[in-house]
Amino acid sequence: MTNEAPADHDHVLTRTEGHAAYITLNRPKSLNALSRPMVLRIEEALSAWADDPAVARVVIEGAGERGLCAGGDIRAIHEDARTGGTATADFWRDEYRLNALIARYPKPYVALMDGIVMGGGVGVSAHGSVRIVTERSRIAMPETGIGFVPDVGGTYLLALAPGELGTHLALTGAPVGAADALVCGLADHFVPASALPALTRELAVDSVHAVMERHVAEPPAGRLSAAREWIDSCYAADTAEEIVARLLASGVPAAKDTADTLLSKSPTAVKVTLAALRRARRLGPLERVLEQEYRVSCAALDSPDLVEGIRAQVVDKDRAPRWSPSALADVTRADVDRFFAPLGANELRLAATGSSQEVVW
Repeated sequence: MTNEAPADHDHVLTRTEGHAAYITLNRPKSLNALSRPMVLRIEEALSAWADDPAVARVVIEGAGERGLCAGGDIRAIHEDARTGGTATADFWRDEYRLNALIARYPKPYVALMDGIVMGGGVGVSAHGSVRIVTERSRIAMPETGIGFVPDVGGTYLLALAPGELGTHLALTGAPVGAADALVCGLADHFVPASALPALTRELAVDSVHAVMERHVAEPPAGRLSAAREWIDSCYAADTAEEIVARLLASGVPAAKDTADTLLSKSPTAVKVTLAALRRARRLGPLERVLEQEYRVSCAALDSPDLVEGIRAQVVDKDRAPRWSPSALADVTRADVDRFFAPLGANELRLAATGSSQEVVW
């Protein structure tokens, strides 16, 4: 075993063992929330291992018992947005580049999506070639609840989900378990959490295919497949207002509850998210969608709802955000279009090279 980073000053631990390399996100008290130095450390390790003939596969996991990663450090984002800083835009630029690198990685990239996997945690896992969920998995893109929009390639992944399931998850921020993550294309395999230690060890000496054959099982039943009829019908509407109207008129109790959930989110974020998803379906490869997400994310830094949403949910925790505008009807087309405006010299530009589909595992 080599190259283990010291835990006292490094929030990303790396090691190689046998034919596998391992990345451990190591901020368990913060649910392994990502910072820019962590993103750069992961990129550095992946770039080195890509050309290392001794490394046949990479595994990413989270320290602690609660989950892989709860996303970016939103307290830091709140302070940066509140003071008009640029650190968050720099962080996102590097983070989205990492997401693209993971999606195109030339070797099997095995993501252990155990426990909580949200926001940026989805970005470092769900673009991988082998995505494992457990009965403890809770996967979500909860951004509309803090006045933000799904990023890290989240709009790309959710736009590819069957029917309108991705629209439902993006607008509501609802978490899904293992079976529903598989249905939505956010994961590939279910493995019981108790088997993860053995699976992790075995990847050092055996192929991904052989190890998965030994450990893959059937997940506990999910919920989304049974709700497809009302989800697909309601979310096929052209506007957020019409989606809410259809949900309320459907006669399905769960749909009415969902309408209430949508009306509690940032009206601006809901409308921008809907537009981003619909645009993502037409953009093509992940890189083009990440470039769009960077525009949207940078625009959100200047939106009052991002600062207010993080304040209400994370800083003051009063759970009573004062959105501006406060109603869907008050968010205009111009308000939405502003989030997609070109950034000029500050644009994120990513080359689409290689393909994760070429990975043999």
